Amino acid sequence: MAGLTAAAVAAVAFLAYQASASVPADLAERPAATGTAAPSASASAGTGTGAKKPAKDPLAVPAASGTGERVVYGLKDRRVWLVDGKNKAVRTFTVMPSSVSPEPGAYAVTSRSNSVRGSDGVQIEHVVRFATVEDVTVGFSAAVDGSMPSPDPARRTGGIRMKRADGDAMWTFASIGAKIVVVS
Repeated sequence: MAGLTAAAVAAVAFLAYQASASVPADLAERPAATGTAAPSASASAGTGTGAKKPAKDPLAVPAASGTGERVVYGLKDRRVWLVDGKNKAVRTFTVMPSSVSPEPGAYAVTSRSNSVRGSDGVQIEHVVRFATVEDVTVGFSAAVDGSMPSPDPARRTGGIRMKRADGDAMWTFASIGAKIVVVS
């Protein structure tokens, strides 16, 4: 009985470690709750003491992404935000960009495919296409095998890859005509 308990505790500890290891560093560091207020970065602003700027919230919808219901794709952030009509992100996730990227601007979903083979030869699902760059169609998709490899820079591909669960959310959110905003 003690052996089963020890094995269960070890399994839980291992799973807890795995979960904490997969949290982005900027989200994993939470201030400890104490009875005293922590000094704020703005308290020393303007005093010449080298106060740090508050860190950018990676989950906040980019300010220059318009208004209303839309999908926002941040090229530098390698992140997508699904934004509701009240300008609140209902979901955000990281993506692996394609080797060909659209210019910043507003687009609309032009076509969708439930399941096809990608231009890189990988079986993909929930393809949401929204742009064409020099004869390369650009769109979001999820690899059926769950992979998100870096694109081969020698091949011109337009598949912006995401995890399958994120692909499911994109598929539900972005129907034909849905607004896609690409920001730098």
